Formats: sequence, structure tokens, C-alpha cells
Amino acid sequence: MYALNMATVTTIFCGDYVAAEKHSDELIALGHERATPIWNALGVMHQGLVLSLMGKASRAVPTITSGLDGFRSTGATQFAPLYLSYLAKAHAELGQFDEAWRCVGDATNQIKSTKETWHDAEVHRVAGEIALMLPEADTTKAEVYFGRALTVARQQQAKSWELRAAMSLARLWRDQGKVQQARELLAPVYGWFTEGFDTRDLKEAKALLEELEA
Repeated sequence: MYALNMATVTTIFCGDYVAAEKHSDELIALGHERATPIWNALGVMHQGLVLSLMGKASRAVPTITSGLDGFRSTGATQFAPLYLSYLAKAHAELGQFDEAWRCVGDATNQIKSTKETWHDAEVHRVAGEIALMLPEADTTKAEVYFGRALTVARQQQAKSWELRAAMSLARLWRDQGKVQQARELLAPVYGWFTEGFDTRDLKEAKALLEELEA
């Protein structure tokens, strides 16, 4: 179950959502078979996260919520802020912005209380994306969140989170006509990587750079 859990997380972050769904299904089945609620709950949360990433917000909200409820019932807290941030994104995609910001606040507060900070940058980045999804996009608020995400990622030397934050900010600057600034931000982050070019994030970063350089 531990191996299936880590395989699911790895394939999620590599952008292989088909494999992630397969691993999470296996984890849930084994969790039921062995009567281990925490592993079952993690599998459900993984499923919800994949649904959110695939843009299936109406299914992601109840799935992540169910998984988080089961996870918390065991007394566990690890990973919860990351899933809360993607629950927030799914709420935002459904136009439920009060719920979205509540989830962002819950994620931030839990990071502060538990000191589990490895996904802090991604929580800020997702919050920035939510700010852009508002009926009247709040670009100032989004830029602040993206800046925080970059700062945290750089402090932690978390290059994958830095790449995601740089892409989000670069897209914002591109849309504002700051094409050179966007390119100068993203190019050195992308250039740091020497492998993993078949992963979703690096493919998207390459495509964005090519657009900015056109």
C-alpha cells in the first residue's frame, strides 16, 4: 500500500493521470481488503486530485471531500494542505469562490500549525490561479500569490514547484504584454532541468517558452 501510494503521487506529479488513476484504484481496493482506513482515504484523495487536474470539478469536489473526511477521521494530517488547495481549485471552477477561499485558508493554517511546508509553494500558486478565475480577475492578487510561490520554492530549492510558479506568473505577464519579462523569468528555471522532458510540466514549459520566443 505504501508503494502504491508513492507510485500514485509520482505519476500525478509527472502528469500521467491514467497511471495515477490505476494506482489509486489498486490502493483503494487493497485498503478495503486489509481494512486500513488511512490508505483507503489516501487513495480516494488521490482520485479526487486527479479529477481536479483533469478539469472534472463536479466530481473532484465530493471525491476529495470524502477522502479528506476519511483521512482526518484517523487523526492524520500529512498531505492535507495539497489536497485542500486542489479542492479549492475545483470549487472555483464551479463558481463556488467562498468555498474555494475557505479551503485555501484551511490549507495555509494547517501548514502553519503542522510545519509541513513541502507543498507551501503550490498552495500559493493555486491560490493565484483562483484569483484569476474570479468573475473579475484579480491580477494584482494573483501576482502576489505567484510571487510568494516563487519565493518559497526558491528558498526550499524546490525546482519543480518553482517551474510551476514561474509558468503561472509568465502566463500572467504574457497576457499583460510583458513578454520579455515572462521569458526572462521562465527560461533559466526551465534551463536548470536535465531530464524529465517527457513529463507534463516540462512539456508545457517548453511550449510556453516557444510561444514567448516567437
